Amino acid sequence: MKKKLIFSGIRATGRLHLGNYLGMVKGMLQLQEDEKYQLLFSVVDIHAVTTPYDKDKLSQRTYDVVLDYLASGLDPEKSLLLVQSKVGDLHAELAFYFSTVMTVARMQHLPTYKEKAQQHPDNVTMALLNYPVLMAADILAYHSELVPVGIDQEPHLEVTREVARKMNSLYGMNFPEPKRFATEGGKVPSLAGEGKMSKSIEGSYINLTDDLETIKKRLAGAPTDSGKGESVPTSGGVANLLQFVELFMGEDKRKGYEAMYVGEGIRYGDLKNELAEAIYAELKPIQKRRAELEKNPEYVEQVIEEGAKKARQIASATLAEVKEKMGLK
Repeated sequence: MKKKLIFSGIRATGRLHLGNYLGMVKGMLQLQEDEKYQLLFSVVDIHAVTTPYDKDKLSQRTYDVVLDYLASGLDPEKSLLLVQSKVGDLHAELAFYFSTVMTVARMQHLPTYKEKAQQHPDNVTMALLNYPVLMAADILAYHSELVPVGIDQEPHLEVTREVARKMNSLYGMNFPEPKRFATEGGKVPSLAGEGKMSKSIEGSYINLTDDLETIKKRLAGAPTDSGKGESVPTSGGVANLLQFVELFMGEDKRKGYEAMYVGEGIRYGDLKNELAEAIYAELKPIQKRRAELEKNPEYVEQVIEEGAKKARQIASATLAEVKEKMGLK
């Protein structure tokens, strides 16, 4: 039975947070034991340079994501771990060929491009415009069939499907049209009260490397109310806290707090301390493994190099076929 390849990419923005872990990484790692799938975890450091970034910190931030992947349970014997720039020449060349079947107008209409152009009006570069085409190259280089991304990335994934259809139609390729894949966990709420957990919003996230006191401080800043009312809030800070209670302490615990909310009231100090302890209990084994990895950089570098070697073999074959069928012999 041929395995379905699942491609997952995380930008090199430094240490992973609970949103990354619960929203995608934890669910993906559970699939390592499922023989129906082959998993490819990529740290997409080239994508990080499409918007303003700190060149002096990029390498360390990339390395931090690799450490967090491995500490969270990624097994290099079962899954492929790839740092994008290690095969950047192949992905970039493939992206250029893919760009010949996509129009500038199509790229300019993407909502993410418009959003980033507004955020960084002095950095509206060709790299930003071509971001989705490079993403298509990342995915299709390995003939990936499933991609675990949020609904906000669906327009980019549709570009990948368009590239696949056009390359198949024009040049006789056999690229799959990858589908969005939802792992267990889904959207993880922000501690700031609105939206999802994000590194770009201060006070929004908890890092996988945070100790107990840091977790308590981050939770202390989460917005609440009086702790009592006629009905339990369905949005905002309180609703988000209750979602975290369910994620880390279970549904029964959440129902208990909801009963308190419409009854005698919730003491948020007690809730946040109990929640901090539960979060830290899950992160402690990850942090222990990470500390061991930090003492063994030779092993980490070996994993990176072996991942690049395996990925290069696959991507090279894809690129060669594309060039041949486009008449570039």
